[in-house]
Amino acid sequence: MKLMTKATRLAVALVAASSATWALAEKTESEKAAEFFESSFKESLANKPMYLTYLGMKEKYGEWGDISAAEDDRDLALVKKQLAELKKIDFAKLGEQEKLSYRLFEEQAKDQIFADRYRDYGYQVNQMFGLQSQLPSFLINMHRVDNVSDAEAYISRLKKAKPLFDQLIVRMESSEKLGVVPPKFVFPMVISDSKNIIAGKPFEKDAKEDNPVWADIQGKVEKLEATDEEKAKLLKEAKAALLGEFKNAYTALIGFLESQEKRADTRDGVWKFPKGEEYYKYRLKDMTTTDMTADEIHKLGLSEVARIHDEMRAIKEKVGFKGDLQAFFKFMRNDAQFKLPNTDEGRQKYLDDAVKAIDVMKSRLDELFLTKPKADLVVTRVEPFREDSAGRAFYQRPSLDGSRPGRYYVNLADMNEMAVYELEALAYHEGIPGHHMQLAIAQELEGIPTFRKVGGYTAYTEGWGLYSETLPKEIGFYQDPYSDFGRLSMELWRACRLVVDTGIHAKKWTREQAIKYLRDSTPSPELDVVKAIERYIVMPGQATAYKIGQIKIMQLRAKAKKALAEKFDIREFHDVILRNGMLPLGILEEQVDQYIASKG
Repeated sequence: MKLMTKATRLAVALVAASSATWALAEKTESEKAAEFFESSFKESLANKPMYLTYLGMKEKYGEWGDISAAEDDRDLALVKKQLAELKKIDFAKLGEQEKLSYRLFEEQAKDQIFADRYRDYGYQVNQMFGLQSQLPSFLINMHRVDNVSDAEAYISRLKKAKPLFDQLIVRMESSEKLGVVPPKFVFPMVISDSKNIIAGKPFEKDAKEDNPVWADIQGKVEKLEATDEEKAKLLKEAKAALLGEFKNAYTALIGFLESQEKRADTRDGVWKFPKGEEYYKYRLKDMTTTDMTADEIHKLGLSEVARIHDEMRAIKEKVGFKGDLQAFFKFMRNDAQFKLPNTDEGRQKYLDDAVKAIDVMKSRLDELFLTKPKADLVVTRVEPFREDSAGRAFYQRPSLDGSRPGRYYVNLADMNEMAVYELEALAYHEGIPGHHMQLAIAQELEGIPTFRKVGGYTAYTEGWGLYSETLPKEIGFYQDPYSDFGRLSMELWRACRLVVDTGIHAKKWTREQAIKYLRDSTPSPELDVVKAIERYIVMPGQATAYKIGQIKIMQLRAKAKKALAEKFDIREFHDVILRNGMLPLGILEEQVDQYIASKG
C-alpha cells in the first residue's frame, strides 16, 4: 500500500478544511436567514397589539394600536428596510426550506410595497367587517382575562376606543377625498350594528338585558381569583369606561356615518374609483395569486355553473322530482323537511348536528391524512349583536400557543335561511377537513418561520376549504342525495361568485342585476342571495379565490395521480399540500412537481 506524501496529506487536509468551512458557511447562512425571518416578524408586530392578541400573546395588552396614515408610512419604510436586509442573505447557500421562506418573504414584501398605493381604497367600515364590529367581538372572544392585570388591560382598551375611532374617521375622510365611499346600502346596516353595540345595560337603564361587552367583562371578572373589593373596583371602572370613552367612540362614528350616508351613491363596483380598473386587476391577482383577467374568470364561472347545474339535474332525477331545475330549486328552498325550527331548540340542534358531522369526519381522517391538527375546534353561534350583518358561517383560527381553540361560527339568526341539506358541507369547509385542518396544521408546523405559519393566501386557504367539501364524498359521505345536492349547492355558489364578482366590478353590473343572476342560478334563499351580493360589492375580488384555488388543487391532484399511477397515495398528496403552510398557487404547483419527481 502506497503511503501519502506530506504534500499529499496537506492537500487532502486543505480540501477537507475547505469543505468543512463551506458546510459551516451554509449552516450559518441558513441560521442567519431563520433569525432574520423571526426578528422581522417581531419587528412588524411591534406596534400591532390587536394582532399580538389574536396570536395569543399578551404584549401591549391594554392597547389597540395605531391605524393612522403615519403608521402606514412607518410600515412601508419598515418593509423596504427588511427587503434590503433580505438581499444581504446569500440565497445560494440556504437550505431548501430557507430558500422557500426567502422567496415567500420577498414576494410578500414586494406585494405590500405595491399595495400601499391603494391604502385608502378599501371600505374600512362596512357590513362585513370594520372596527365597529371588530372591537366588541375582539374583547369577547380574544381578550383573555386570567388575572387582575388582564382585566385592567381590558378596561384600558375600553378607555382607548375613542382615540382609535378618531383615527378611523380620519382615514374614512381620506378615502372620501379620493372618491372611495361605500354604496348607500351599506350605511343602514353599519349604523344599526353600531347602535346595537351601545344598547342594553348599562347604556340603557330600563333595558332588560346586559350589553354583550358589559356581560362579558362581568363574567370574566367574576371568575378571577380576587377579593370582592378588587372585583367591585374593576367593574366600577369598566362601567365608567363603557359609559365614557367607549360610548363616545361609537356616538362619534355613528354621527360621521349618518353624515357620509347623505353623500353616498348607488354605484356598486370599484370601477367608480380613480384607476378603478387597475385596482380591480390588482385585487384579482392578490386574491387568486394568478394573472387571470376578469374576462377569463367570468367565462370560467359561466362554464362551472353550467357543469354543476347538470350534476344537480342528475340528483333531481335520482330523487324522482317532476319538474325542471328551477322548480327543483324552489322545492329545495322552501320545503319544510329542509329546515329546523326557528327556535332556540332548533338552533341548538343545528349546532349539535354540526359537531356530530365534524366528529364523524375526525374518526375517518387516517384514511386521507398523515398529519392532523392538535388544536381543538369549537362550534359556536355568531353573537346576536352582529348576526344581522354577518355572513352565514366563518372560521377563526386558534392562538399560536394553543390556549385558544379554533372556532367555527354559524349565523343562526333565522333558521329558515340555514338549509339542513348544506349542514354537512358547511361543517367540512369551516371545520374538518377544511379551514381548521389547514390553518391549525400550518400553525403547528416545525422548522418554518412564524410568518409562514400565520400568513395567508386567499386562493390557497379558501381553495382548500372548497376542496374539503368534496373530499368526504370519496370515502362514502353524502349518502343522502339531498345532502349531496347541498354539497353541489355550495360549490355552485362559489362558481356563481366568479360571474357576479367580475360582473359587478369589471362589467358594471348593478346590485340588482347581480342579485337576479344569483337568485336565478341557485337554490339559495333570498336573504342569502342579497347578503352575498352585498358582500362581494364591499370585498372586491375576494370571492373569486375559492373556485380558482379549488380547481388548482384538483388539477395538481390529477397531475400527480396520472404521473405516479399505483405509487400515488392520497395521504402523501395532502401532506404535500399542507406541510409548507400557506402558499401562492404557483409555488404550490412547484411543491407537487417536486413530490412527483421524488416518487418517480
